[in-house]
Amino acid sequence: MKNQVTSSEIVNSVTNNANLLGFYAAILTTVITVVTFGIAIFTPPISGAFCVGSCIEYPFTNIVSRFPRDYVWMYLAILLTLIYVVLMVCIHRYASKEKKIFSQIGLSFALISATILIINYFIQISVIQPSLVNGETDGIAILTAYNPHGIFIALEEIGYLMMSVSFFCVAPVFSGTNRLESAIRWIFVISFILIIISLIILSFFYGINREDRFEVVVITINWIVLIVSGILLSVVFKRAMKMPS
Repeated sequence: MKNQVTSSEIVNSVTNNANLLGFYAAILTTVITVVTFGIAIFTPPISGAFCVGSCIEYPFTNIVSRFPRDYVWMYLAILLTLIYVVLMVCIHRYASKEKKIFSQIGLSFALISATILIINYFIQISVIQPSLVNGETDGIAILTAYNPHGIFIALEEIGYLMMSVSFFCVAPVFSGTNRLESAIRWIFVISFILIIISLIILSFFYGINREDRFEVVVITINWIVLIVSGILLSVVFKRAMKMPS
């Protein structure tokens, strides 16, 4: 029958839809990361190791005036984290059958990373500021993003470290059969190595007084990876859509 749809056509349609979604997810990842990165850069640190003057100090109860300007980037970071998960799902779908074990592991670490980061940012937006406005300052010092050795910084560190692990795990998906995939693979691998080396060096020199130094390093490296790999992955998915069935 002419109108009969074969199973092969259905599979090809699903694959093309996944590649199309991956293309848009990669583009959005790059755009939103650039915007988020820009806002974060132009939000000067007022506490921690990188504060250069008029720093907010313990118990961090005088930060009401910093809302919402110091928190705008967190809304975008939540959106970015969600899109990052979608991108990792698309990479898992793109992976060849023999490489799906690596993409599955990478996706698992991506879900861990996203859960940590989204909860962390949402607490800052929805808990810290209302508590300060209402004069409920008990426990704020350990939770606020302005504490350079508080829970917020620690969760960001582990969240973005898990993101780096997810990149490292999916690196084998890109077999290096062409320069584009080879570049993506090495970006994922090298960024992970740089982050681990940074953690070791900072821990060696500063110990428990590392404060937010590693947080800044791990975020910077991962966001650069998201920007660059997002561009490259958009090309990969676009090419995959054009491949013959």
